[in-house]
Amino acid sequence: MLVLFCLPPMLAGWGLAGLFVGGDGEVATPAEGVFFGSLSSSSVAGVPLFDPLGALEVTVASRSLLAASALTGALLVVVVYGLVRGRAFCGWVCPVNLIGEGVDAARRRLGIKVPERTVPRRAKIGVAVAVVLLSALVGFPVFELISPIGAVNKGLVFGGLAGAGTLLAIVIAELLVSRRLWCRALCPLGGTFQVLGCAGQVNVAIDHDACIHCDKCTHVCLADPVILAPALAGEDAIVRAGDCMACGACVDVCPTSALRFRLGRPRRHASRKDVNKV
Repeated sequence: MLVLFCLPPMLAGWGLAGLFVGGDGEVATPAEGVFFGSLSSSSVAGVPLFDPLGALEVTVASRSLLAASALTGALLVVVVYGLVRGRAFCGWVCPVNLIGEGVDAARRRLGIKVPERTVPRRAKIGVAVAVVLLSALVGFPVFELISPIGAVNKGLVFGGLAGAGTLLAIVIAELLVSRRLWCRALCPLGGTFQVLGCAGQVNVAIDHDACIHCDKCTHVCLADPVILAPALAGEDAIVRAGDCMACGACVDVCPTSALRFRLGRPRRHASRKDVNKV
């Protein structure tokens, strides 16, 4: 995904981080291509796409409705991630998660042990609500100013430094305080997508007869191991929690292939007989 966002300026003869490396002749601007933008605002074949939390922040901060194109762009993102699985954004697109995986590897190499969980995973929903309310109060989209997502994504493409301090604080906290503290419990955009994840149709399903309860899946879960508990206990056919990033880490590590992706959301209280038919 980082490469995807970096390609437009490079293909147009520009450099990264907002630098222009062309000559004196006329060159195309990156925005003239099929795709251009950042994770806050992009254009794909002329269709605008907007970060739904950012769009909501701007709406309440300006106390007016967004332009039709901006509103449509935000709704498109909501619909797509709502149908797939909200936090698939966190697992596959967000650059902070990529950095988090690097911190995980560094912590293992250095032998640093930190608590698995220090803040409730649903706290990020409250943080998202607080961000929107604060934006309305101060008349400015506050998260956009400190967003670590922008620090990576916009920094690479446009050279912006907004959010760099937040990103540094996250790396330090991930390394020394608690595993995935930001992604699991504090990120307001993650909280927004967590709510959407309650309706997602791409889910991790479990074959209870194949599961040997080795707990390897809980050790690699990037979202929060607790979300696997109902499925592992035989109480559900899928990992239903909106927190699931659909990252596939648990599917990859399962030694008996008891976990796999499936489409659809079977009823919550599926019997063991029904579960085995999934």
